[in-house]
Amino acid sequence: MRAAHYFVYFLIAVSILWLILGLTHSVHFHWLFLVTAPLAGVGVWDMIQERHSVMRNYPIFAHMRWFFEGVRPEFRQYFFESDISGRPFNRDQRSLVYERAKNTVDKQPFGTELDVYANNYAWLNHSIAPKPKVEAPFRIDVGGEDCSKPYSMSVFNISAMSFGALSGHAILALNKGAKLGNFAQDTGEGSISRYHKVHGGDLIWELGTGYFGCRTDDGAFDAEMFADQAVSDQVKMVEIKISQGAKPGHGGVLPAAKVTPEIAETRKIPMGVDCISPSYHRAFSTPIEMMEFIAMLRERCGGKPVGFKLCIGHRWEFMAICKAMMETGILPDFIVVDGSEGGTGAAPVEFSNHLGTPLRLGLNFVRNVLVGTGLRDKIRIGASGKIISSFDMVSAMAIGADWCNSARGFMFSVGCIQSQSCHTNRCPVGVATQDKDRQRALVVDVKAKRVQQFHENTVEALAELLAAAGLNHPAELSPEHFYVRQDAGNILTGRQLLTWLEPGELIEGCKHEHYSKNWKLANPGSFLPHSDS
Repeated sequence: MRAAHYFVYFLIAVSILWLILGLTHSVHFHWLFLVTAPLAGVGVWDMIQERHSVMRNYPIFAHMRWFFEGVRPEFRQYFFESDISGRPFNRDQRSLVYERAKNTVDKQPFGTELDVYANNYAWLNHSIAPKPKVEAPFRIDVGGEDCSKPYSMSVFNISAMSFGALSGHAILALNKGAKLGNFAQDTGEGSISRYHKVHGGDLIWELGTGYFGCRTDDGAFDAEMFADQAVSDQVKMVEIKISQGAKPGHGGVLPAAKVTPEIAETRKIPMGVDCISPSYHRAFSTPIEMMEFIAMLRERCGGKPVGFKLCIGHRWEFMAICKAMMETGILPDFIVVDGSEGGTGAAPVEFSNHLGTPLRLGLNFVRNVLVGTGLRDKIRIGASGKIISSFDMVSAMAIGADWCNSARGFMFSVGCIQSQSCHTNRCPVGVATQDKDRQRALVVDVKAKRVQQFHENTVEALAELLAAAGLNHPAELSPEHFYVRQDAGNILTGRQLLTWLEPGELIEGCKHEHYSKNWKLANPGSFLPHSDS
């Protein structure tokens, strides 16, 4: 119970006291009653209402937040013209998510707040002959030749966020929203918890380096334990996490004190011991072994799509993986490209700011290598990394993504206010905490509906953008639809801005030095570069 709750009870008590004293001693005590009783009433209402998580955990005091949010636009307009970096104020993306999640109007008057003449301003070109908006939800089929149970998935899904990092209430709300909206939730590397199973929403089971949910006592991968869960109808795809955008190449430790019985049950780890996520995989150590691991997982899960997620680092390593695909004939069904700008969990500052390749550059590289090796038509590509709006999706799909995942967007939809206290277990809105009292703030049924509505309204906005560009489906997007203003006299299309390889170019002899040099370094038998290159 929060201190704010005790304050409400205190107000109730003193209100009763003033009322009694007013009746037995002096009528003047009634004036005090008229001050404290309304406050107590507001506090009680805040505690029992279900729409606002902050008010449930911080009755009365939360109203100060609404006041300052309400005056913020006017305060900015009349007292400031730009932020501390000198840029004009931009529309708050969190507010955009809230509006779509609540089904309120996500429109604004008086044009854009962006500086359209700033360097790196990006836009999508419209058509003089726009198409009618497509009403059907956009879906794609994921699953290659070796996949017997392909999955028809939405082009917009919940990115990897684990139970443990998120609360049980948050997982329940996200999964129920996914069920209502017919899209998928990535479990994150914390495995499939009981909260994932309650509502039956589609799951993408992510296997990290700790193999949580399918591990032996010493932390090795357990194939039998994996098969027992992976054959569930609720699990639609399996994703191996090679690295993540927030902290690529970095492991993790959940201290023993934070390992609750529920987390221990979900992850198949003992109580009283630190939960270790190594920085590398033990189930394979070479690109060829990685492909063999993918084939084994696909067989064990009954022929469902199996792929992997990574943030691009050394270029030759991903090329080595592609060489291993060609050598073994084993292909992943999908690859999710994560960007260094993404990540909703806590990470070392240097890792968040300066390690790994940004999403769109990594996405372009992965697309090029797959095209250059003749594999692109056989493998789907997902994009994950600070994707919130439909325009974020367009910019990723125009340069190679088949679908997009969002973490922070869906966190906002369940009530996250970016208090940045995720790692303290003191999340004020019950999203990123294992504190049962704090989780009470998040009402599952209310937030699940907002998850569904955020997804629905974002995909509808995507359909409107595509129609304005004269297109019917995201698959029709190309780099020519996307423009970037680099400086005063330099406006480039996505085609001009980035490098684009032709089909089979890496095999036949690549004319781009960066690609050809790394292709020579790539070794399918090792993640280390060829020593003789």
